[in-house]
Amino acid sequence: MKKRTTCVAGVILGIIAAGVFMFSACTNDNGKEPGQQSPTVTDPKEKFHIYLAFGQSNMVGYLGLSAGASGGSLDSTAWVAANGFDTPPDNFVVMAAANDNKNPYSRKKGEWSEAKPPLVRKGNGLSPADFFGRTIAEAVADKDIKVGVIVVAVDGCKINLFSKDIDVFKNYIKGQDDWMRNQAVAYVDSSINSIPKADFDTVDYPYKRLVDLAKIAQKEGVIKGIIMHQGESGGGLDEKPYAQMVRQIYDDLCEDLDLRPGKVPFLAGQAVGNSNPNISSIPGAFADLPDTAFIISSDGCPGWAPNSGDQNERIHFSFDGYKELGKRYGEKMLELLYK
Repeated sequence: MKKRTTCVAGVILGIIAAGVFMFSACTNDNGKEPGQQSPTVTDPKEKFHIYLAFGQSNMVGYLGLSAGASGGSLDSTAWVAANGFDTPPDNFVVMAAANDNKNPYSRKKGEWSEAKPPLVRKGNGLSPADFFGRTIAEAVADKDIKVGVIVVAVDGCKINLFSKDIDVFKNYIKGQDDWMRNQAVAYVDSSINSIPKADFDTVDYPYKRLVDLAKIAQKEGVIKGIIMHQGESGGGLDEKPYAQMVRQIYDDLCEDLDLRPGKVPFLAGQAVGNSNPNISSIPGAFADLPDTAFIISSDGCPGWAPNSGDQNERIHFSFDGYKELGKRYGEKMLELLYK
């Protein structure tokens, strides 16, 4: 009797197993019919690539008197259409970093807008960040990738201005001329209208502004790289040379934004003339992070008037110079990240 029961049980199990096999052969792991593919689930943030940018006047973008039809001062938005800069790619955006009243086109701090120059602040010119972003956006458009930039920059500043240590920033900016302090105020508490030479009460400063806005951006996208154009004014503290200060800023940004050092490219552009020793020294400070820091050559990128007696005309790029330098930043980033 037991043997017969065992045989019947075996037959039943065999029938069940055959049925399971037949059902499995007609379905995939998700119970769908053969040939019916499950949709690929992609995190939308992976389609929004964000780049941080900081520096001094050449990152801000020098407008130059020669941009005007008759010389003299002019609205910095007046030259946009005349020079063909008013149609950035649809997938290229900028997050306003300055206080609202310092932004062109009624942009609001912390919000994304069409990346039409000027990108940095009201009254400024064409930044390398413009054609850096355009170059990448055009190259990845067919992949449905959006490109965004966040730029914090102040004319003439030393690298000390971007220190994570607020006391380093305060001690530096208080000793500068009014024009520089009035630019830096774009990145401190909006209730402060000017930065006096005496102490002032603020918990907001350029480094923190860049980090705070980057964290907002990380809710929608992924930070892919960092670009810098700074070095003409040098800087650095007595105990830390220029290149080490730059490296410290990179490390601090990686730590505060949960980025992996060495996996986030850092590009620094050369100054007019392509021979600034401060900028050339940067890769040496990244020796322990190979293939991370690169210098973008400015050779052949024209200045406004390199032989002019006006220092501003000598050290700033022309529109064509900014376009070419920005393109070179973009091509290098494409080479590193989009092979």
